[in-house]
Amino acid sequence: MKKVFLFIGLFFALNATSQSNYEKAMQQAFALWDEGKSTEASQLFERIAAAEKENWLPSFYAATIEILGSFGIKDETILNAKLTKAQEFLDEASSISENNPEIIITQALLNTAYIAFDGQRYGMTMSGKNSQLYAKALQIAPKNPRVILGNAEWNMGAAKFFGQSTKPFCDEIKRAIKIGKEEKNELQFYPKFQLKRAEGVLKKCEE
Repeated sequence: MKKVFLFIGLFFALNATSQSNYEKAMQQAFALWDEGKSTEASQLFERIAAAEKENWLPSFYAATIEILGSFGIKDETILNAKLTKAQEFLDEASSISENNPEIIITQALLNTAYIAFDGQRYGMTMSGKNSQLYAKALQIAPKNPRVILGNAEWNMGAAKFFGQSTKPFCDEIKRAIKIGKEEKNELQFYPKFQLKRAEGVLKKCEE
């Protein structure tokens, strides 16, 4: 019996250590990202994902870094390399967590990166896909502030493109901000609502 308890105690001790290593690695990856070391952060998230095969978050953040880093790139070869890599990370995250609204709207962000690079080439096909992605995410999580904000910002972009007013979407941004301020997530390292960014989007909407 003592051996049984010893085994159970050892199991939980090892599990706690493993969890601690995961937390430490994730915190380190976020710290690198905050320092502007995006490549190092993405590589660390990728290594964490290889170790945490049932956890969608490391792959999700690796994809997010690659996508955000692609905006403003002028070299198509570099752009394609970054977004192809991001797509692989997103596919991996999706295989672990299906119909995840955070992953869905990040896929829309990836599509937006292509549109931002060459709207004439990618606008027609990617725009329709993005509308479908945001609609799906809203259906799954209608009170998710990141989904609400992302959808409103996407619609704002479309309105500007067609020379229309963006003000009809201001209320949705305000709703996202209200929900975002009250949001509480139990899952560690779950994506957080970026309040300052949302307030910036609202300011542009009201101009």
